Amino acid sequence: MNAKSTTPETRWLTFLERAETALTRAELLLPENPEPINWLKTPAARWERRHGVRNGRGALYPVATPHAVSLDRLVGIDEQKARIDQNTKQFVAGYPANNVLLTGAPGTGKSSLVKAMLSRYGKRGLRLIEVDKSDLFDLPKILESLQGATQRFILFCDDLAFDVQEGGYRELKAVLDGSITAPPENVLIYATSNRRHLMPTFFHENFSQNDGKSEIRPDEAKEEKTALGERFGLWISFYPFSEDDYLAAVAGWLAHHKIAPPKTAVAREALRLEALQWARLRGSVSGRTAWQFARHYAGYKALQS
Repeated sequence: MNAKSTTPETRWLTFLERAETALTRAELLLPENPEPINWLKTPAARWERRHGVRNGRGALYPVATPHAVSLDRLVGIDEQKARIDQNTKQFVAGYPANNVLLTGAPGTGKSSLVKAMLSRYGKRGLRLIEVDKSDLFDLPKILESLQGATQRFILFCDDLAFDVQEGGYRELKAVLDGSITAPPENVLIYATSNRRHLMPTFFHENFSQNDGKSEIRPDEAKEEKTALGERFGLWISFYPFSEDDYLAAVAGWLAHHKIAPPKTAVAREALRLEALQWARLRGSVSGRTAWQFARHYAGYKALQS
């Protein structure tokens, strides 16, 4: 072996070549991305990047047991139910419909309402795909994979909001309205958020500053931050529950658990006070709190029987 072949640079290159060969062989042992989903048999899926999958690329994985929500169980949001149901009905029928942004108070049924659309229209070809905020970079790949399918797809982005330095929102903006590629006719995006504006704005953006670092036109920066939400064609707002709405939701979820209403006025009042006490301890009268109380009460009653 000559001197040139034993230089540090040569040894380093040899090491890199061997490492690359070893990684290639190891990758071949990893499982491949899953087979394409049979949408005739799969009502819901989730886009995921799973560790240990070859190439580390995202893929659609079937949801074994979708969370079935009945539209009739959701109370106190009749106007919101009617608006999203009408939009989804148009979409499933093959007519024009809008992407939807559901915003407002936590626990008022935003996510449940989207899931209820699958329960209502799944047999008519509607499919639900959950996409995490961190995977919005993959939206073009997801849309490409759905082109040509006969089913209608809702891409569901739950609890959507972005920090100032967070990526992904530009891809979402382009898909909603702005890309030169036309979005597939069989895909809509339904997103929920506790915030009406999906990106934060700050007090200092309301004032002109001459510190040499601020933007010359701060209003344009503010418009950029509000532009994402405005690209959803349909905005549906949710408001805090009243006490009556909460108690109606409790009654609905108790009926779901097959708990019959108390027969006497005294027993009904005791149940009402117990439900309100549960809400006070949680600091929230909402649909979610009603659902949680009903689960507690139904389990307690089952143990007593």
